[in-house]
Amino acid sequence: MRIVFATRNEGKLKELTQMLSSSGIRLISLNHFPSLPEVEEDGKTYLENALKKARIIAEATREMVLADDSGIEVEALGGEPGVYSARYAGEGATDEENNAILLSRLKDVPPSERRASFRCVLVLYNPDGDYHAFEGKWDGLIIDEARGTNGFGYDPIFLWPEANQTAAELPPEIKNKISHRGRAFQKLKEYLTGESLTGTFGA
Repeated sequence: MRIVFATRNEGKLKELTQMLSSSGIRLISLNHFPSLPEVEEDGKTYLENALKKARIIAEATREMVLADDSGIEVEALGGEPGVYSARYAGEGATDEENNAILLSRLKDVPPSERRASFRCVLVLYNPDGDYHAFEGKWDGLIIDEARGTNGFGYDPIFLWPEANQTAAELPPEIKNKISHRGRAFQKLKEYLTGESLTGTFGA
């Protein structure tokens, strides 16, 4: 089975492909469709953004589409950056620039008060307009110094206290089981293996 994953981020595609390795599902990225327009993520929630991406891409390709939106929410910052995580330092910002802005806004916050959560919402969208959504959450702390070379985004400064390792230090096989995206994907896999894709998706 082929599903279009609504991203051009090959790092994210690789991570999710590993999660689905035993499912018989083949993900292809938007890089297979160079003429597709970029979708503006202007929603106020992860679900709004994921659903918008999935719907537009499904209407353009007439294929089943998987879209996600995710972000990091820092308690001391009132939940920032949230849905603005990918552009916290401005449109087109690099991971390093986003991390730097986040750390600058936490410079006066003690380590014990830097609680944060990664959140992810996945939307599986049928070209007929039906869809199903899945959500995952991963709790941790923000640290001052980047550690690790795996992953992307805020991974190097997000510490998982249970292992005293950042998301970027964890082996992919571990991260893919416990991360926000991994937990959302587990729900997706359970859905795909437990129900027929020819049926109606719940909203």
